[in-house]
Amino acid sequence: MKTSTLLFSLFLSFIFITAQSQNSFEVTKTGKGQPILLFPGFACTADVFDDLIPELQKNYEVHAFTYAGFGDVPSISFPWLPQIKEEIVQYVIQQHLKDPIIIGHSMGGTLGLWLTANSDKYSHLIVVDALPAMGALMIPDFNPDALQYDNLHSQQILAMDEPAFADMADQSAAFMTSNLQKQKVISNWIKTSDRQTYVNGYTDLLKLDLRDSLKKIRTPVTILAATQPYGKEQAEITYKKQYKNLKQYKLIFAEGSGHFIMFDRPDWLKEQINTVMKENE
Repeated sequence: MKTSTLLFSLFLSFIFITAQSQNSFEVTKTGKGQPILLFPGFACTADVFDDLIPELQKNYEVHAFTYAGFGDVPSISFPWLPQIKEEIVQYVIQQHLKDPIIIGHSMGGTLGLWLTANSDKYSHLIVVDALPAMGALMIPDFNPDALQYDNLHSQQILAMDEPAFADMADQSAAFMTSNLQKQKVISNWIKTSDRQTYVNGYTDLLKLDLRDSLKKIRTPVTILAATQPYGKEQAEITYKKQYKNLKQYKLIFAEGSGHFIMFDRPDWLKEQINTVMKENE
């Protein structure tokens, strides 16, 4: 009887430990103070925030994320993005994070919108060049239900040999920043990503449409948006259209910056984040 009880206890302990673990991301934690969650964009690692973290960790507890399938983090099953979202919810609970601030770039900003639409526990969301519905911007007659993993575009990327995939990565990186050195960094992140995650994870992102969910957000939101490559006027039209259901937010443009504002306008980005932090105190 004692043996059976012991085995049952060990079994329950195993379930608890398994439930407590996160497989869809890894986190590097530094500093002390109010928690900040740093969510990178698609295919990027937490290193995208390398210039921000030293300053932030002086006064805050910084949690920098890298998603499964990118960097050195093993890939996971699909759907990919919903797992990340749900495990972040659990992470915040398990780490007993009080009034966390989210800073999310690109997909990380979209992820921040998703989290704040479902919870009021976040004290501020800083969105860095991100939209609630990327698919609606990129796909004519957008219908998220019509997007499947097995599509012609995905098949083509999966079938690419390494040189062709590397060329695609180089072209993508050049489109997103004018910083030549950082173009190489971005390209390398893409090249070293898990190919299946790169394809299916991007489909997950394109399928996500949070435009109606914006109505539920009560967390203060600051949006820091790039103006390149299409210019400020077009960027402003896009942002105001996509965020029309968000009751209140600040929209600030990084003049002359591409998608990776932290690479094209690093000092500007730090200044804007510092301003938000002071207002949030």
